[in-house]
Amino acid sequence: MMRPITMGFFRTSLFFLVVSACLFSGCNNPKERVDSDSKRGIWTAEEANTWYARQGWLVGPNYTPATAINQLEMWQEETFDPETIDKELGWAEGLGMNTARVYLHDLAYQQDSARFIDRIDHFLRLADKHGIRPLFVFFDSCWDPFPVSGKQRAPKPHVHNSGWVQSPGQHALKDSAQYPRLERYVKGIVSHFANDERILGWDVWNEPDNMTGPSYEAVEIKDKVSYVLPLLEQVFEWARSADPSQPLTSGVWAGDWSSDSTLKPIERLQIEQSDVISFHNYDTPEDFEKRIQQLQRYGKPLLCTEYMARPNGSTFAGFLPIAKKYNVAMINWGFVDGKTQTIYPWDSWTKTYTAEPPLWFHDIFRRDGTPYKQEEVQLIKQLLTNR
Repeated sequence: MMRPITMGFFRTSLFFLVVSACLFSGCNNPKERVDSDSKRGIWTAEEANTWYARQGWLVGPNYTPATAINQLEMWQEETFDPETIDKELGWAEGLGMNTARVYLHDLAYQQDSARFIDRIDHFLRLADKHGIRPLFVFFDSCWDPFPVSGKQRAPKPHVHNSGWVQSPGQHALKDSAQYPRLERYVKGIVSHFANDERILGWDVWNEPDNMTGPSYEAVEIKDKVSYVLPLLEQVFEWARSADPSQPLTSGVWAGDWSSDSTLKPIERLQIEQSDVISFHNYDTPEDFEKRIQQLQRYGKPLLCTEYMARPNGSTFAGFLPIAKKYNVAMINWGFVDGKTQTIYPWDSWTKTYTAEPPLWFHDIFRRDGTPYKQEEVQLIKQLLTNR
């Protein structure tokens, strides 16, 4: 006759079952096991190209609404401007564009992470309405090293990107005690949107070793790259640990890419850690094509995430046909002439301008939606209609 199972016997048996399972499965450290299981690897060329084949030809702008001087003014609750965003992304849709590169900021997340994520979701609803899938940027080494939350300063008249700010700022970059905050920012956003099909991908750090030229170089950290390089590697790890379905990248922007041996350590890290390869080019069409050919050796999709500086010879007419030939995604700098004032050239930091320059540096539209150059708009529409 079977002996009735008492509650005490049941508890004892259950305890030994759980202990045995843990010993064999390694659950004595559940956090380590979960992290190890969830962290995906860097995409292989085959995985990256399979993803890219589903995208069609990707073309769009680096986008900041005309009413924002920088990333903080775009995203902070007091100045978030969905009406302008909706209107301007409609203009992008009218050109046939299907993506946009959009900068986030760690201080906006620090202010109120939940509300910031809500605003990102609001932006995504507007972008999706217009067929735009953004490439979000987490960090940026360009322009002002001392970002501050709250009300942003007014633009300096006729100066290119006079209020754009770095992320993280210099103080956070130098203070490793702030890195856990940066980790929460990256992981918090990627994990929330990891399977969101409205997002094209994640650009983890813009021009990480940029020393800002004459604008802020005098106050930059002299060995800035020694701080950025190890942190950039961590940022890739943080983002990848959230297991995003979208690709990660960080664009190479200056240097000799002709062989692996000529790459700087930070460029080697960017390329090795990127699921898809991104790069910047503001030079001539001939140089642009040469750069494409150099980066093709990695066998992964290529995204040109910054180009188009008319006085430099970097134009829609010169670059887009080449990009179409090689199936390179194209994201030009600037969209609407606004508070960033990027119709003015980089040298406006050292040269005085008192009126609109004779040739716009960046941007496509005036604030009322009128194209700066009608022939450019017609060319973009024509090329994108015949994808």
